[in-house]
Amino acid sequence: MQYGQHAPASRTIVHISDTHLLAAGARLYDRYDTQTGLERMMRRVELLGSADALVFTGDLTDLGEPDAYAAVERAVRPVAERLGARVVWVAGNHDERPEMRRDLLGLEASEAPITSVTDLDGLRIVALDSTVPGWHHGAIDAEQLAWLTEVLREPAPLGTILALHHPPLPSHLPVFDILELQGQDALAAAIAGSDVRAILAGHLHYAMSGVFAGVPAFVASASCYTMDLAAPARSVNGMDAGQSFHLVQVFDDVVTASVVPVASADASGIFSEEWYARLDAMTPAERLEFFSRKRP
Repeated sequence: MQYGQHAPASRTIVHISDTHLLAAGARLYDRYDTQTGLERMMRRVELLGSADALVFTGDLTDLGEPDAYAAVERAVRPVAERLGARVVWVAGNHDERPEMRRDLLGLEASEAPITSVTDLDGLRIVALDSTVPGWHHGAIDAEQLAWLTEVLREPAPLGTILALHHPPLPSHLPVFDILELQGQDALAAAIAGSDVRAILAGHLHYAMSGVFAGVPAFVASASCYTMDLAAPARSVNGMDAGQSFHLVQVFDDVVTASVVPVASADASGIFSEEWYARLDAMTPAERLEFFSRKRP
């Protein structure tokens, strides 16, 4: 049912980042229960009922341990199957390419960049590998940029969404800029004039949006711990609160990203099935009168 000027979204993507799982359920920094954090997030995600893809933008594990990758798979795959969603895995600076390739993706263990192209019935998701082996900052080498340019040479029917770990945006926290994505001008040149409609990233542990090279960029928060931006920038630290994911919706002419918190409370129940059935039976003019006009 279409109530307004925009037809319903043609594709729905759940964007999750920075799960940071450790082997044997160990706590991150002896404090954060990352396994439980991911499981809680996946329970919230499943409430959506359906989705076209779950995109995880890196730092799936904290140390690249085989058992940690297995735990990520166990937490995510059943939910994805029940939602009917494809899963797109992106490497982050805390991941290790050989272990991620072997233990999560079933590929040869090597230091080769982890890239992929996923077709969601016309919407293309291109996963880039912004990791630099042995380092925490990000970069995309010339060979990968050449590959991206070739992929984008042919437009996709519904356009392309890029997914990578390090966001091509400045951070609210100056210290994080040390670990930024280097060579952003080269990435901008690679996507110039292409069908890229949005960029999904993580790394920062807080939700943020911006524009890169004319393309909207959405940074998802984390399922493990988040950053308390209410504090002055130089005193911000992690907190076990505020975990969220992004609900990315692709419309004909725009891509939106909504922050969905893991924490929840009982809803009011005003918008019931009966209420919607009544609304659906109305004409557009009747709906406007019923729902828009202010009552005395």
